[in-house]
Amino acid sequence: MTTVIYPGTFDPITNGHLDIIARAALLFPHLIVAVAANPNKKPMFELATRVELVEKSVSHLSNVTVVGFSGLLADLIKEKQAKAIIRGVRAVADFEYELQLSHLNRLLTQGVESLFFPPSDRWSYVSSTMIREITLHGGDVSQLVPKPVLEALRVRSKIS
Repeated sequence: MTTVIYPGTFDPITNGHLDIIARAALLFPHLIVAVAANPNKKPMFELATRVELVEKSVSHLSNVTVVGFSGLLADLIKEKQAKAIIRGVRAVADFEYELQLSHLNRLLTQGVESLFFPPSDRWSYVSSTMIREITLHGGDVSQLVPKPVLEALRVRSKIS
């Protein structure tokens, strides 16, 4: 069975991420959504919470599994025997950065390719950073995130 990995911080997962996950799940028999710990980004949600939010958001996709990880993506790729990396690219700036990562990951994994998925038009402007910013200022993100994320954001904003 061909396994591919879609890595990211997913802080939080958005409908744009879900669109890429759903499209990739149609093309590959097994998709692993790999939620990166990435403490350098100072995430809003802890890793365990982000993993749980992604799991709830993809529960309707039977060929998608979710794992949390820290360390090198290349190590996870080897462990899971993934054949490719799925990456979303919204703009030229994303592509330049992702191209650099793809070269490094190909070297570190002895040839695993990166497949770039442009977002659907509907989600081309959505990012986790924008979701966090809108939420911070009390804005409505209900059309941009799955319901489990919306609930978590509402709880979080009441605490803050």
